[in-house]
This record gives sequence, C-alpha cells and structure tokens, in this order.
Amino acid sequence: MVQATASHLLVNSEEECLKLKEQILAGADFAAVAKEHSLCPSAAQGGDLGRFGRGMMVPEFDKVVFSAPLNEVQGPVKTQFGYHLLIVTSRG
Repeated sequence: MVQATASHLLVNSEEECLKLKEQILAGADFAAVAKEHSLCPSAAQGGDLGRFGRGMMVPEFDKVVFSAPLNEVQGPVKTQFGYHLLIVTSRG
C-alpha cells in the first residue's frame, strides 16, 4: 500500500490559513509556524503527522496528500476540522 509522510497545520479560518501560507512561502519555517499557530495536537511536533496510508485521514486531506507534488505547501484544504496547510515530504 502506498504511504506518505506529511506535516500540516490547522486553523479556524481560511483567512488565517492564507496569511500563514504567505509567511511560509516568504521563507518562514513550516514547523515553526505550525508550532505557534496550529490547533492540532501535532503542533507540538511542528505539524508532523508521521507515515500513513490512504484512508487514514479525512477524504479531503487524503486527496491532496496522495496527489500533490512533494515539498510544496498545499492549501487551504477545508475539512470538518477547519482549514489546513500541508506539505507532503514523501510518498511511496
């Protein structure tokens, strides 16, 4: 089964998500931004979700993780939890 490793951050609004994406694209460290702003417990690890397979995350998240280019910030991705930015670091 194909698995991926990814990091993400979760916030309540699309507006906040877009502001954080701008900061990251301007050179801010993804993990540092996730630690400071993410509402997910993974924030303590800089948003690192570890390794997981298809179907282990919500469908909207899975779709991006298993199709997006590696090492590029993706999002905002809206799920029932809020708005995510994510970066896929490996897949295979």
